[in-house]
Amino acid sequence: MSTIYGDSAFKDRILPGSAQQWCRQELKKYGVTTLVRVCEATYDKAPVEKEGIQVLDWPFDDGAPPPTQIVDDWLNLLKNKFREEPGCCIAVHCVAGLGRAPVLVALALIECGMKYEDAVQFIRQKRRGAFNSKQLLYLEKYRPKMRLRFKDANGHCCMQ
Repeated sequence: MSTIYGDSAFKDRILPGSAQQWCRQELKKYGVTTLVRVCEATYDKAPVEKEGIQVLDWPFDDGAPPPTQIVDDWLNLLKNKFREEPGCCIAVHCVAGLGRAPVLVALALIECGMKYEDAVQFIRQKRRGAFNSKQLLYLEKYRPKMRLRFKDANGHCCMQ
C-alpha cells in the first residue's frame, strides 16, 4: 500500500544541523520517495535530495485553501507515484503543520472515497488544531473527481 506521510511527525524539524539530519532519517525510515513543500523554502533541499528523496516546491498562502493548479498537481503526483511505485510514501509539509499540508492530505483521503468530515476528524486525531474555518469550508464544498480510486495489483486501495 502507498502512504501519504503528513508533517505532524516532523513538524518544525527541517532545520540546519542535527535537526535536519534527524528529519532526513525520519523520511528514510518511512520510505519517503517524494517530499512536497507547500510553504516558502526555509532550508536547502540538496541534503534531502542527496538521500534520494525528490523535493517539490508548491508553496501557497498560509491559511488559504490550495489553488486549483496545486490540487491538480498534487492529485496527479499521487495517482502517478502510487501506480508506478506501489508501496511508495509521499510526505507533505508546511511551516506549522496545521493548514496547508493537512488540507492536501484531506483532499487525497476525500479522493479515495472518505467523507470530508471523516477526513478532517482522522487528521485532527493525528494533528490537533489542524484546519482553519476557511480551509474547512473549502473541504466541505470540495467535490471529488474520483482520481485516486483505484486498486494496486494486489487489490489494495491506493493509500493507507
